[in-house]
Amino acid sequence: MENKVFICMGTSGISAGAEEVEKNFETELKRHKIIDNCLIVRTGDRGLFRDVLVDIETPKLGRITYEFVKPEDVANIVESHFVNGEPIKKFLAGDDYKQFFKSQMRIVLSNCGEIDPEDIDDYLANGGYEALKIAIAMTPREVVEEVTKSQLRGRGGAGFPTGKKWEFCYDVKSDEKYVICNADEGDPGAFMDRSILEGDPQAVIEGMIIAGYAIGANNGIVYCRAEYPLAISRLEIAIEQANERGYLGNNILKSKFSFNITIKKGAGAFVCGEETALIASIEGKRGSPKQRPPFPAKEGLWGKPTIINNVETLANIRHIMVKGADWYSSIGTDDSKGTKVFALAGKVKNTGLVEIPMGTTIRELIYGSGGGMVKKRIPFKAVQIGGPSGGCLPESQLDTPIEYESLNKTGAIMGSGGFVVMDEKTCMVDMARFFQSFTVEESCGKCIPCRVGLKRMLEVLEKITEGNGKAEHIDFLQTISSSIKDTALCALGNTAPNPTLTTLKYFMDEYKSHIEDKKCVANACVDLIEFVVIEENCTKCGRCFKVCPSGAIDWKKKEYAKINNDKCIKCKACIDACDFKAIK
Repeated sequence: MENKVFICMGTSGISAGAEEVEKNFETELKRHKIIDNCLIVRTGDRGLFRDVLVDIETPKLGRITYEFVKPEDVANIVESHFVNGEPIKKFLAGDDYKQFFKSQMRIVLSNCGEIDPEDIDDYLANGGYEALKIAIAMTPREVVEEVTKSQLRGRGGAGFPTGKKWEFCYDVKSDEKYVICNADEGDPGAFMDRSILEGDPQAVIEGMIIAGYAIGANNGIVYCRAEYPLAISRLEIAIEQANERGYLGNNILKSKFSFNITIKKGAGAFVCGEETALIASIEGKRGSPKQRPPFPAKEGLWGKPTIINNVETLANIRHIMVKGADWYSSIGTDDSKGTKVFALAGKVKNTGLVEIPMGTTIRELIYGSGGGMVKKRIPFKAVQIGGPSGGCLPESQLDTPIEYESLNKTGAIMGSGGFVVMDEKTCMVDMARFFQSFTVEESCGKCIPCRVGLKRMLEVLEKITEGNGKAEHIDFLQTISSSIKDTALCALGNTAPNPTLTTLKYFMDEYKSHIEDKKCVANACVDLIEFVVIEENCTKCGRCFKVCPSGAIDWKKKEYAKINNDKCIKCKACIDACDFKAIK
């Protein structure tokens, strides 16, 4: 086909109207009699939240990206771009789009937004299953050694060397072994695994097959949360197509190796992201962790040797096998090789999925792909890295390289890839309370440190944000956090105190303000807020008046706003709307 239309149709694109956009393109291309010479490619999401993203490729104009395309825009785009040969400027992707992708190194995400995830031929045309051919021509031991040599570390959070995990399982003699893909993505705001499964499911399947060949397993299971219906649907299609083409099933590529993949839907329990809890869930038991050792590589699913890798880890395998371990290990730092995918969210101009080389600094990510703060008048305050298990880091830590050891030294962790940027309107004590409430809710309750300790921490944090904090609460939080980290049964408990510990370390002044002065400097803790208008800061713009849901603000043009506290419901809508700190 001379002409192509690429439409991003992952969860993000579909929610913005991509299905209707696709139908309208088909209608308009037929109307102008172009459809026979134009291929519509239904891709996964590319990563940047400017949906619906549409790329049009023609011999005359090359490939051009349109952003924020609505169904009603399609007729004008087709007529102008295809018929008249002139792109419509107001829809063209601008500098923010270019900046978002400029400093990325897309390896895992290379096919996302570029191929049809429901068409195996599209995957094959982009080098798909070449890695499997290479692997099967090697011995299983050689495959394990190649992955070990690449120094790929698990992308699920802990960063354990992937090759070493495979080697442990390879060395165990057993009549049955298993490969599990952990797609139980539970961090708030994380969507890395979902986007990869929606945009490039065959890459994950190929990684699982190679892993199975390497360790001597004939069965694989994808454990994916049921809240990802599109990812599961595309994975099912990909598995079926791989079976039809002989990449799955018996005697793969005419070899003696056989491998099958099934899907297990998880019920959305955060704790089931932990290996032993995940295994228990697959076995039909309550999803709660158990003591290790033995580790799953020696005694896992049904008591058999099992390797568990997350989606991003497995999606790296095909690239390592095709381009070589030396190529992969040349990317990143001495201790953290390759790239890492992050879900960039919060108060930055560009939000979405980014893939950067390990060693990129936090500052480079925020002010590079992120484009800086969304409102320049409201400066950066902190970044939460690693989700509920991670930590909140201040501006003084912005030049920290994004790699496992460097982040661990700050008190944060890499985690699965959550990256939330916060500005001065965020209260760090309230942020610690939020993440603590999440881990309390998601704890399985099996061990006392989690079941009791996290609950006590949350109660104290709630007291502080409500204005009932005491000086001794600081020592209590630090002491109990250390105890929980040392004694909890699994990684959920071991890392759950991190948000509280890092906010205590870097934002102690906010804790003292809450406890000693009964004030929240970010105006976020409702119980500590006295709603008054500071006239010298007020610009008389009326934004607060327009957003107030209870009619508690009196305002007229060219006059200062006034708050009627009898009507005020303390929803903070006025504070969020005011960029001039005129309401306190």
